[in-house]
Amino acid sequence: MRLYPEQRARRIDLIARDLAVVLALVFFALIALKVHDAVDNLAVLGEGVESAGRGVSGGFEAAADAVDGTPIVGGELGDALRGAGEGSGGEVQDLGRDGAGAAHDLADLLGLLFFALPSALLLLWALPPRIRQVRRLNAAAQTVGELSPERRRLLAMRAAFGLPYGELLRFTQDPLGDLEAGRYDALVAAELDSAGLRAR
Repeated sequence: MRLYPEQRARRIDLIARDLAVVLALVFFALIALKVHDAVDNLAVLGEGVESAGRGVSGGFEAAADAVDGTPIVGGELGDALRGAGEGSGGEVQDLGRDGAGAAHDLADLLGLLFFALPSALLLLWALPPRIRQVRRLNAAAQTVGELSPERRRLLAMRAAFGLPYGELLRFTQDPLGDLEAGRYDALVAAELDSAGLRAR
């Protein structure tokens, strides 16, 4: 399978274009990572709230442990303090955990969007013409095959009748005269060049 034309200048041009597309994809990935990390850092707020809730629960738990041994009312007071800690601190903990989780989810979503959208647009713009070009190049190589004298004559006729005059004049000053006289080299070279191939 041929991916690039045989002419050096055209091959270098296409390789540069393909590398530019790859570099653009890498650039989009780096931007997406930066966006992901920036939004993901917002999770620290939720983690701070969760930590504060854990501190409140821990404070009530320590107070409950301290009054547990008090005669008569110690057990009930300890249970009341534990319940208050779970009610207030536990809710704050859950709220902080949910906030941190939401920040992580948003970071993942935004990172994916910042990579997927521009990458999809770039690939929709760059890939279809590139695929068509590779198909044309391979079809031309398969069709031309070995250049027998009769095939050379047919390629010369195709060039003389199908290529724009300006392109033909890059290879010969008298394309129709060359065809008429049986001088096929320049016309064959013009046809192969237009297909991205070189004469063997």
